[in-house]
Amino acid sequence: MKNDVLLLDGSPLTLEQIHRVSQSLTPVALAPVARERIQASRAVIESILTAGRTMYGVNTGFGKLADVSIAREKLAQLQTNLVRSHACGLGDPLSESESRAMLLLRANVLAKGFSGVRVELVELLIAMLNAGVHPVIPARGSVGASGDLAPLAHLALVVIGEGEAIVDGQRQPGAEALRSAGLQPIALAAKEGLALLNGTQAMTAVGAASVLRAQRLTHLANVAGAMTLEALKGTPVAFDERIHAARPHAGQLQAAAHLSALVQESEIRDSHRTDDPRVQDAYCLRCMPQVHGAVLGVLAHARQVLETESGSATDNPLVFSDGASGDVLSGGNFHGAPLSYVFDYACIALTDLASISERRIDRLVNPDINEGLPAFLCADAGLSSGYMIAHVTAAALLNECKVLAHPSSTDSVPTSGGKEDHVSMGMTGALKLRRIVDNLEWILAIELLCAAQGLDYRLPLKPAKKLQQAHALIRSRIAHLDEDREPHNDIRTLAAMIHIGDFEGIST
Repeated sequence: MKNDVLLLDGSPLTLEQIHRVSQSLTPVALAPVARERIQASRAVIESILTAGRTMYGVNTGFGKLADVSIAREKLAQLQTNLVRSHACGLGDPLSESESRAMLLLRANVLAKGFSGVRVELVELLIAMLNAGVHPVIPARGSVGASGDLAPLAHLALVVIGEGEAIVDGQRQPGAEALRSAGLQPIALAAKEGLALLNGTQAMTAVGAASVLRAQRLTHLANVAGAMTLEALKGTPVAFDERIHAARPHAGQLQAAAHLSALVQESEIRDSHRTDDPRVQDAYCLRCMPQVHGAVLGVLAHARQVLETESGSATDNPLVFSDGASGDVLSGGNFHGAPLSYVFDYACIALTDLASISERRIDRLVNPDINEGLPAFLCADAGLSSGYMIAHVTAAALLNECKVLAHPSSTDSVPTSGGKEDHVSMGMTGALKLRRIVDNLEWILAIELLCAAQGLDYRLPLKPAKKLQQAHALIRSRIAHLDEDREPHNDIRTLAAMIHIGDFEGIST
């Protein structure tokens, strides 16, 4: 980062850097060292063309058609045809922020200098980012090898003045979008269409945003769980650091320390410290460090994989300019397996985080186990139903998470006439991870809503100071439930507060 400009040189990007660019908070530029590497790799391609050598993707067909040679005068048309034919995405488009992340990631991996493209192509991707030209990219259609072909083809269409893009919220033809930003489309040269299409940038863009959100939600789950513990007059003994030092998983230690800090100096805890007949709480309270901490561990691994991928050359063939004449080598870096596996792993972990939250919601509303709180957290139960159906909604969301947690990486459908006979389904994994994160956000909003209501019934006793802040923040937007009203409005309000980061000062 220099003068708040992100210089792209092909090095790995952090999830926070990707997020800032995706939210239009950071401009981007090409680093001088990257420019030199790009030019060197392009010189290798030009020498191959001059020598008349046959190289895949440079002067051959693609996939099953790799054995078909293409005449030199048709090489530019070959690249354009490739982009057009692969633009086969369907469904709702990715968000503008996800489209921006794709532009950023594609520009960065091309900046590594292994792709054989011209500097002008990378500069156009960066210019589109800085000018707010966001390609319309349908979310469905990628099997994750040879990379995210269909999504990246829709991105590439705008680069050549076709397809569609959104500028200032207006969807328009690609050529018009470029023109409105003072940009010109580029005529693709040999290898450049393939270099734009081969890669994992769609699944990386969607997955990076989801994992960053998930990490923040996992910290918020500690706040929600601590509020529930207080509302149920539970004990924080299970957070004692000695317990977790005896099983020192990093995430568990982190979660236990956070939970312990959240419940310090609590009047509610002091009120039942000496006369509580319970020896220990239910698992959904007692095992929060173990479960929440394990989720943190999974997400830390997912982050590491995503950040490595953000600075990896993932197209094919790769161009190495360090030899006497350079080498062009065909491989499989476009295969999404590393990402696909961690997306499935994260889906499983986050579904379990949603599950333990749902169990805490049940303990808050269920009159058989909620430690003397009113049935369904409603003072006039019977006439009113309180938060009965809020728990039902959480159960429905959890059920959807469980279905989505089924792994996509274990499936493979051979494509391209059997040439591409093993694929990752990584984009499917990224999309279902995004949906699970959305659902988790709703479920934690429901738990926070119910926990705040439970704390109201413990007054005049106050919870720990951090939890007082969380409670006050909730009550600044959502009133105590005195009589039945539509709970979906309150849940939506609270979920929106979570989404924009209102709780981050409390949850970190």
